[in-house]
Amino acid sequence: MSARPDHAPVQPYAPAPGAPAELLAQLRADRRAETWVPAFEQEWATALEESRRTFSLTTLYEIVNTWQARLASAPSVDAFFASDRDETGFVDLAELRSRQR
Repeated sequence: MSARPDHAPVQPYAPAPGAPAELLAQLRADRRAETWVPAFEQEWATALEESRRTFSLTTLYEIVNTWQARLASAPSVDAFFASDRDETGFVDLAELRSRQR
């Protein structure tokens, strides 16, 4: 028998030390900078305060990861909206629910 658990808890991806500054620079260069930069800065400040209080970097990592994902997915979201939101291949959930009743 081993003292190690069968499964290891998933550790959040630890970004590079300069990742927050690089991310902020990318956000400032984006066309959504007017709304995204203040939102990121507010979330970062809140996470930083929590990190100081709890001695945990997890929240800071999560903020960086979340904003990196938002920035990476922005072109796909833009393309979806530019396509007039063609949803012909999707099922209307309200219609699906009414069929089940």
